[in-house]
Amino acid sequence: MPSFDIVSKVDAQSLDNAVNVTKKEITNRFDFKNAHVVMDLNKKEFRLNLETDDEMKMRQLIDVLISRAHKQGIEPEAFDLSKEGFQSGKVWKKEVTVRNGLKQEDAKKIVKLIKDSGLKVQASINDDLVRVTGKKIDDLQSIIQSSKSWGLGIPLQYENMRS
Repeated sequence: MPSFDIVSKVDAQSLDNAVNVTKKEITNRFDFKNAHVVMDLNKKEFRLNLETDDEMKMRQLIDVLISRAHKQGIEPEAFDLSKEGFQSGKVWKKEVTVRNGLKQEDAKKIVKLIKDSGLKVQASINDDLVRVTGKKIDDLQSIIQSSKSWGLGIPLQYENMRS
């Protein structure tokens, strides 16, 4: 039976490249001359620790990071910017987590949306992926097309298409 997997993954090397390109661009920008900017990437926890002089520079830093990450193939939704930045002495700090893998509640939402589509496919949750199986490849392809308009706020990838 044809099947495919719905996953939400971020390549660690692409993320590292995006951070390095962002650091290089920030050091060359005129508005960041003599400014305190620190970007630390924790590759194991997929977490970025950012430090700047003020909130405006923090917003600019995040904008540059997201645009460079997008060029590396990382969706902007992969960055969890929900935590507010905070003042610590003279510097502005912010912790940005990178969403890697489907959480259980997101996987349940995906399965519910697939079942509500009315197509003759089955969806099952396996760890941090959702496997979709069906008798017709056309049904699977229509699930992929409809999933692009769900707006879950997480980046989705489709892999292991088997017929």
